[in-house]
Amino acid sequence: MNVLPLLDMRGITKSFPGVQALRGVDLTLHAGEVVALLGENGAGKSTLMKVLGGAVSPDAGTIHLSGEEVQLRSPLQAHRVGIAVIYQEFNLVPPLSARENLFLGQEQTRAGFIARGTERRRSLELFERLGVQIDPDVPCRSLPVAQQQAVEIARALAFQSRIVVMDEPTAALTAHEVERLFAIIRDLKAHGIGIVYISHRLEEIFAIADRIVVLRDGANVGERPIGGVTRNELIELMVGRALTDEFPPRDTRPGEPRLVVEGLCGGIVDDVSFAIRRGEVLGLTGLVGAGRTETARLLFGADRRSAGRIVLDGRPLSIRSPRDAIAAGIGLLTEDRKTQGLVLAHGVRENFGLPNLSWLSRWGWLRLGQERRRFAEYGDSLRIRVPHHDQPAKYLSGGNQQKVVLAKWLARNCEVLLFDEPTRGIDVGAKYEIYRIINDLAAAGKAVLLISSELPEVLGMADRILVMHGGRIRAEITDVAAATQEQILEAAMGGA
Repeated sequence: MNVLPLLDMRGITKSFPGVQALRGVDLTLHAGEVVALLGENGAGKSTLMKVLGGAVSPDAGTIHLSGEEVQLRSPLQAHRVGIAVIYQEFNLVPPLSARENLFLGQEQTRAGFIARGTERRRSLELFERLGVQIDPDVPCRSLPVAQQQAVEIARALAFQSRIVVMDEPTAALTAHEVERLFAIIRDLKAHGIGIVYISHRLEEIFAIADRIVVLRDGANVGERPIGGVTRNELIELMVGRALTDEFPPRDTRPGEPRLVVEGLCGGIVDDVSFAIRRGEVLGLTGLVGAGRTETARLLFGADRRSAGRIVLDGRPLSIRSPRDAIAAGIGLLTEDRKTQGLVLAHGVRENFGLPNLSWLSRWGWLRLGQERRRFAEYGDSLRIRVPHHDQPAKYLSGGNQQKVVLAKWLARNCEVLLFDEPTRGIDVGAKYEIYRIINDLAAAGKAVLLISSELPEVLGMADRILVMHGGRIRAEITDVAAATQEQILEAAMGGA
């Protein structure tokens, strides 16, 4: 490594109204190095990367690139000095083509006109370097997530970036796409590019990072070479306490069937049947596109089913809309909390009250005092960290957003809970709390459907596991203790 770091951030401090986001944070990065930036939701990772990307101005601190101090007052300025930030929500213009997104802001011109042929050739060169096949003229909204991500990375190369930040880059990728991404990262390293990698998936950290930097409550709490830290030590650094087990223990005693689904069809879902028993956590997994989320949406009435029967506690249900599902006692914690689970511009208390207006209202008037008291109760029990109850949901960390979504369904006292990727994009400490809540719901006799693409999560939490492939249930695993990830993957890929 070079003696002089590629990036040296010192004493970065930033506060927002009611929140001290960063407290004198330091971060160094060398050329050809992958540094994993870790911490719980709300630890300050995103704010630090927004400072580096020029989107947020720090209150104090310095940034040096290859020994030279820089002032990053805008994302464009950060781009110009070689910094590219690839956020979890991509910064692409969906209607524009891959080529147009690649060169947006640095268009190739000839005699005052955009040189489309030159841009197209350059696009193909960049995609070839990344090992992906993308038509440069296809609109980005038509590309799958993995290819949209490749466009973001190619844009960083087009800008000749020296530093690339990747924020939760594998959140919506398949196992094969993750391996492809790791190959791209190794190629970037080989070309001397420094990478800051943010992820809550610890197995990825050990697979790709050279060094880890951990933040907690806006401050540095640890820095280690990846070979000098164990998984348990890493978790303890992040959450500030020892977690002896990744999954909380539970006394499993499933009773009689509560939710029975027979011949469910709709969209890609084809003849799906299963039952969830009282006090049972039923795992549902499969590769992206297998039909997991579509199954949950059909059960919740978000999509119209073409066939099938849904029975709860022996009573057939007629579910034509989410309103029908909620009235029947079914709650859905959606896969995408930001676009489907929350109204981001509204306060957390208002979001909490949305599915509960029937009992929070009297004679058509909302009882604000009751809503405030009930949200405060759930806020305390779930440890939702907000400066005030009217804080817009968009300003919360991912873990706290997920807890707000969870709180509104707990307050509804649903008999069936459909959890679709409940821990996506949240830290290990918040994951443990959500696992504990799932266990408590099962212990109270609720029926829980746990949909997850994280196989350790399914194996650690489910009493039984269903594996989907091509819109159908491909396998049922009853002996979860003896099951392996390889066994699940084989079924998920259509094997025996």
